[in-house]
Amino acid sequence: MATFFTSDTHFGDHRVLNLYPRPFATVAEMDAELIRRWNEAVGPEDEVWHLGDFARTAKLAAEILPRLNGLKHLVTGNNDPAPVEAPGWASVQPYAENEREGRRLVLCHYPFRSWNGQHRGSLNLHGHSHGRMKPLPRQFDVGVDVRGYRPVTLAELLQA
Repeated sequence: MATFFTSDTHFGDHRVLNLYPRPFATVAEMDAELIRRWNEAVGPEDEVWHLGDFARTAKLAAEILPRLNGLKHLVTGNNDPAPVEAPGWASVQPYAENEREGRRLVLCHYPFRSWNGQHRGSLNLHGHSHGRMKPLPRQFDVGVDVRGYRPVTLAELLQA
């Protein structure tokens, strides 16, 4: 079982096609390609931490979640509709800390200037900025706009 991280898929949201130019002609094309790339990377037994801004509406989130591989956790973002407790999420929270591959992780939709354990080697994984913010050391934007429009592993982040 592998663990993946992603953010800012914005399923069903036409605004991201203009605000953060994505290489898709339509929202339907974007959604289909994001689903395809997710399932190409993530297996059914893998774990995925989505760090916010999953889908435009709760109804659309409930329709898309079963089509995506993996055990899915949501760390909510500013564009996630309430309620976000759609069937298909293993957990929903505004912030999370955990350990993977011997590394302490601080997970939030927003990038931090400082975070728990920052000076003891912990990593801050975030979304929200769509690649428009210079990261601090040990800080990684996992948004689809900067990660090939798919979830990535911690090893991939550390190699970049």
